[in-house]
Amino acid sequence: MTFELMASMMCADYGSLEKEVHDLETGGIDSFHIDIMDGRYVPNFAMSLNDMRYIAGISKKPLDVHLMIEHPSNNIGLFLSNLRKGDTVYIHPEAEYHPSTTLQRIIDAGMIPGIAVNPGTSVETVFEMLRIVKKVLVMSVNPGNAGQMYLPYVGKKITKLLSIKEDMDFELYWDGACSAGRIKEYAPRGVKGFVLGTTLLFGKDRPYKETLRNIRELKF
Repeated sequence: MTFELMASMMCADYGSLEKEVHDLETGGIDSFHIDIMDGRYVPNFAMSLNDMRYIAGISKKPLDVHLMIEHPSNNIGLFLSNLRKGDTVYIHPEAEYHPSTTLQRIIDAGMIPGIAVNPGTSVETVFEMLRIVKKVLVMSVNPGNAGQMYLPYVGKKITKLLSIKEDMDFELYWDGACSAGRIKEYAPRGVKGFVLGTTLLFGKDRPYKETLRNIRELKF
C-alpha cells in the first residue's frame, strides 16, 4: 500500500536545519510540510516566509505550505513567488472573506490548491470549495501547536469526506497527532497522506531513515 509522508518542519531542529532537510530527504520523506502562523489566526508564531524560502532552495522535494494566517489573500503573492510549480498551498476558509478567489490565485500560479479543515469546521461549510481544491487537509487537533491530543470526533468527518472525494475529485490528508495506529486505520480507507510531527518522527532517538522505513512497512 502506498501513501505519502510529509515532515512537519516546525518540529525540526533549527540549529541544524540543512542537516535535518538532508536527513529527511535521504530517509525517504515525500514532501516538507511548512506551517506558517501569524499569532492571530492561531495563538502561536511558527515558520516564516524565509524558512519556507530556505527549504525550497536546498531541496527539490515538494513543499506543502499550510497558511494559518488571517486574510491570506493580502500576502499570498509573497508565498507564491517563492514556490515552485507543483507545490501545494493550503488556506483555512474561515480566515478569508472570499476563499474561492484566493484558491484561484493559487491555481493561476501553477500551485496545487488546498483547504485545511479545522476540527470544529463542518464538511457542509466547505462543501462548494471541494469542487475547486485538489487536496483537503483534515486537522485532527486544533491548529497552532505541536504535541496536542487527537480529537476522536474528527473520525466521522474523515469518513464523510472519504465518501465524496472521488466524486468531487480531491485527495484527503491527515494533520495532527498522527500515530502508527491511525495510519494503519485510515490509509487503507483512502487517506492519501499523513503529516508527521512529534508523535512519530521528530524528537526520537533514532535516524529518520529508520523511522520512515518502519512506517512504510506497517502491516495492514
